[in-house]
Amino acid sequence: MKKISLMGMMILFILSIQSCKKRFEDLLINPNQPVSVPPYLVMGKELNDIVNNIGGNAPWDAVMRYNQYYCRNYQYYGDNAYSFSGTFGNYSNDLKNIQQMEIEAANAGAPARNAYAAVGKFLRAYYYYHLSSLMGDVPMSEALKGLTNISGPKYDTQKDVFLQILKWLDEANDDFNALKGEASDRNFNSNDIYYKGDLAKWQKMVNAFKLRVLISLSKKAGDADLKIGQRFTEVLTNSTKFPLFSGMTDNFSYKYNADFNRYPLNPSNFGFDALRLNMAGTWVSNLTTLQDPRVFATCEPAYKLIDQNGWSLTDFRAFAGSPTAENQTDMENKAQSGLYSLIGRYRYYRTFTAEEGIIVGYPEMCFNIAEAINRGWAAGDAEQWYRNGIDAMIKFYGIANGNNTFYFLRSGNPTNLADYRTAVYNFDFNTYYNQATVRYEAGTAGLNKILLQKYLAFFMNSGWEAFFNQRRTGIPTFSVGAGIGNGGVLPKRWTYPVAEQNVNNANWKAAVDRQFSGQDVVGGELWINK
Repeated sequence: MKKISLMGMMILFILSIQSCKKRFEDLLINPNQPVSVPPYLVMGKELNDIVNNIGGNAPWDAVMRYNQYYCRNYQYYGDNAYSFSGTFGNYSNDLKNIQQMEIEAANAGAPARNAYAAVGKFLRAYYYYHLSSLMGDVPMSEALKGLTNISGPKYDTQKDVFLQILKWLDEANDDFNALKGEASDRNFNSNDIYYKGDLAKWQKMVNAFKLRVLISLSKKAGDADLKIGQRFTEVLTNSTKFPLFSGMTDNFSYKYNADFNRYPLNPSNFGFDALRLNMAGTWVSNLTTLQDPRVFATCEPAYKLIDQNGWSLTDFRAFAGSPTAENQTDMENKAQSGLYSLIGRYRYYRTFTAEEGIIVGYPEMCFNIAEAINRGWAAGDAEQWYRNGIDAMIKFYGIANGNNTFYFLRSGNPTNLADYRTAVYNFDFNTYYNQATVRYEAGTAGLNKILLQKYLAFFMNSGWEAFFNQRRTGIPTFSVGAGIGNGGVLPKRWTYPVAEQNVNNANWKAAVDRQFSGQDVVGGELWINK
């Protein structure tokens, strides 16, 4: 064995001394854990989270019960109560991720104006619109500061939040406008699950969403800072600067597939919940009153009504929904005995893809423009926009002029999704539209028709918008009573997270005192609706 020279021993000694100087913090670093992530991966997650993380945007989510489109009739798996306790958790995580996405894009060499930053501005606007519309004043200007603000963030007023939302949207519009002619980023495109990197479509969507925000402020039309009418007119009269959706292909929609991203209702869960869910009366009765064939596409007939009365499968009287506020035991008995319409099996359970989940859509935009013109905020043809919205949404269900074939499940066997009866219904759009209950007219009567058709267009899409619009306008009339909880009264907001009383008490209390006279309750009236 060779002996180590004196010089070698000295070198080893020096190296061992140097190794002892390694900081303790360095020993805590996991070399297998990444310390950065490409911005396109963060963006991909955040675009998915719009549907899968904050709640409400997925079809047949609990929010769709709050929108009174369908009901639970089986007590063991829950009820139809409006449970409105809030959380900042998912919003906080998503907003932090948006911030990190922008940092990673800058670290990767992106210029100050880049597509990730533009998407980030929209996402911030979207999340804060959603959060404030649910709760009221929320932390914004001092949020996400961590240990630099250990006393906790103040709650910005709802007006200030909405002014900032509009600012973000205008900045995003300008960014997309400047960037849409530039060479595309392959990684951005492949992780953009909505538009595949088409920034022109992003720009249209941002402006369509801006109209949603402005419409939500209808009770503040006279506010000098918000300038609602001015902003609306600016969008409608300058299509070069503020392009809008031109049709359904521009929709901001979540696509489902049969592999890893299945539609919430599908053949694999049909046997589990299909009989425990039935259609809500608010949805069904408004369709049948209007002789609207969308009821055939979305609902099963109430088969006992057919048997008792000899009605055909496309007799509008054969479709009935339960009042959302009905006693659940009574609802279950009636649903199980065939007195209520169940979810349309052919459209929603037959495949894993059903329909796209619209988040911001062309029909809503049409109705928002019609509403703004009706209210006198802007000039234009309210009736044409109203017609466009109805026509687009009816066609979404594959309903066209002429004979339309609809499929209704024949068998009561929950494992048999192939045994259908067919029925033909002849539809003519002009005949439908010219009904006194549908045809547009000026004034309040016309406004109420716009609002009702907008509610019908929100079926299983656009998250909380049906609820927000009903809360704002009272259209349509919602079912109230013991079955919705809260003493049979519709709630007006989510309460703040309970944890805020412990970790941010002073700011929480100031916000509650300022808005709700010291009572953080679901019945508190939001500034936006006063």
